[in-house]
Amino acid sequence: MHVAIAGNIGSGKTTLTSRLEKHYSWEAHYEDADDNPYLNDFYQDMQRWSFNLQVYFLRSRFNQIVDIRQSGKKVIQDRTIYEDAFIFAPNLHAMGLMTTRDFNNYMDLFRLIASFIQPPDLLIYLRASVPTLVHQIQKRGRDYENSIRLDYLKRLNERYEAWISTYNEGKLLIVDVDNNNFAENPEDFGKIIQSIDSEIHGLFEK
Repeated sequence: MHVAIAGNIGSGKTTLTSRLEKHYSWEAHYEDADDNPYLNDFYQDMQRWSFNLQVYFLRSRFNQIVDIRQSGKKVIQDRTIYEDAFIFAPNLHAMGLMTTRDFNNYMDLFRLIASFIQPPDLLIYLRASVPTLVHQIQKRGRDYENSIRLDYLKRLNERYEAWISTYNEGKLLIVDVDNNNFAENPEDFGKIIQSIDSEIHGLFEK
């Protein structure tokens, strides 16, 4: 079983992944942001490094999916390959931070990879407003995130909402992070567990 968590920067994906890993004894696959050799350069000069960064993420997440499917284990994944292709790369292109030539090259590569993979059995989307995202980004204090602009987060949020509104690859659970403090409130985390249990029960009824 493959469960994946999607959401904007600062929405709480890694925190929820960790908590679900412990609660269900699932194997967790995290986004390797701290080991990414392009992130620091990207936030300093997005136009120069956008294509390199997106190709790195695409390769990394394709590796994750292959590992997940080959393992046969119950896995929780921090961020999906679809967010790179439908949120981040198109946003960079629209903002003039990725050339049309590079964007088309990237999307051709994504479509090729997508033909070889299966979507997650359950997708959990963490919906959060920009003020909530900013608060949580500041709280965790990653140096390379200090230069993230508000308009960048807003554009990403708009693309997330557009993508989720048409998502039909599998089961979908939406968590409103503005009204659910699962990181600090056990009752809020319990609500998410109840919803996941319900969705998982449906998966096994097939």
